[in-house]
Amino acid sequence: MSELFDEVDEDVRRDQLKQLWDRYSIYIVAGALLIIAAVGGWRGYQYLEAKKAAEAGASFDHAVELSEQNKHAEAEAAFTELAAKAPSGYRVLARLHAAAEAATRDPQAAAKMYDDIAADRSVGTAEQDLAKIRAAGLLLETSTYPSMVARLEPLTGPDSTFRHTARELLALSAWHANDTTAARQWLDMIANDGETPASLRSRAEALQALLPPAAKS
Repeated sequence: MSELFDEVDEDVRRDQLKQLWDRYSIYIVAGALLIIAAVGGWRGYQYLEAKKAAEAGASFDHAVELSEQNKHAEAEAAFTELAAKAPSGYRVLARLHAAAEAATRDPQAAAKMYDDIAADRSVGTAEQDLAKIRAAGLLLETSTYPSMVARLEPLTGPDSTFRHTARELLALSAWHANDTTAARQWLDMIANDGETPASLRSRAEALQALLPPAAKS
């Protein structure tokens, strides 16, 4: 008797499953196809991105080789093209390198390129600060000390990545402007920072030795 009931229950379950399949099979199949399409699309996207990155890497290396061969015009053109077309990971690096190549022919134009990078909010903070430092380095001989302060003073704080270079550039700018008081301020800041690189500390000490005795503490 129990076997009969089991057979009936099995038939009922089979009928219920058939009814569910008849009613929802189109949705189940559509959902499965969507999943397959999504996975395939994601894999395709990953492949294309990896291909673009590999191509950009090869182009970047070629541009670096041109620079090392002193073919600066060709290198600048190559980096500029990369900055316009490469994946995001290479764009900022390419822009920085393009500006460095431009500096060999026109420091003012290169400084403008660095300033554009520094003002671009889509660029990371570290890259913005590096661009500010490089622009200031190019303009050191032609900018006034107040202009250099406006550019670099925000980068001289104790937590700034490029504070050592910013302080050195400001000390040099003040020295060029015959502002020994300001030069002493920045040189003292360099001397009192325990993390100042040894080479930069040596340069600061050499500059300090050039200051007139009245300016020394």
